Amino acid sequence: MLAACLFSSPALSADCWFENGAVVAPASVAGIAGDYLIDPSAPNTLIHETRAQTEGIAVTELTAPVRVAGLTLKSLPVRVVDLDFRAPGFDTPIAGVIGADALAGQVVDLDFAPCRVRIHGASGRRARGRAIPLTLIGGVPTLRAAVSDDDQALAGQFAVDWSSAGKVRLSDRIARFQPAREGYDPLARNDARGRLRAFSFLGELSEEAPSGLIAGLDPSVAGSVGTDVWSRWTLRLDMARRVLILSAH
Repeated sequence: MLAACLFSSPALSADCWFENGAVVAPASVAGIAGDYLIDPSAPNTLIHETRAQTEGIAVTELTAPVRVAGLTLKSLPVRVVDLDFRAPGFDTPIAGVIGADALAGQVVDLDFAPCRVRIHGASGRRARGRAIPLTLIGGVPTLRAAVSDDDQALAGQFAVDWSSAGKVRLSDRIARFQPAREGYDPLARNDARGRLRAFSFLGELSEEAPSGLIAGLDPSVAGSVGTDVWSRWTLRLDMARRVLILSAH
């Protein structure tokens, strides 16, 4: 186990909640306040098209302020997209997604129990734990993992995913779900009915790992590691130093 020591100014923080396999926090994008998914695996910050239209926004791309967990970004490119496929199962409507672009250069501390998210500058306050090196691909933090089924094995870069149930998801570019199940969408991020024979991460092997598919990843990213893995830890995602630090609750 590696130890990491960081120093920072006092953190800006907000309550969050862990629901449907996703971390959700109050935020405001382009003046639209609501419940937003915190998702480092998403390269872009997004507003749900339905909510944007309700607020009188007719364009699909804009530059706007973003506020989350006390962090204020005065100007960030934001996309307006249909997020119905990300919204099922939540108690309140999802207004959008806070993506990796909003977190760039920041340090994000995440506790799952109780849920608390803290965002602060790259100077970093002291933290200790297991340090995992990150590779940024298209701005998205990724790390090494491996999967296998009965026929093939694959090792590669997997995105840090805080908005997907299950342990691991494979890019829909390289995998498909078999057998098909009536009424089940393997791309649904709140459900992980698939089972991979093996998932290897951090020196641990998980058999029959809960899994699914994920769309929209960079072609060089094999998939994502979901919240069934991350919820075991208190996390520090240091986007500036490109390291993820895991410590016990």
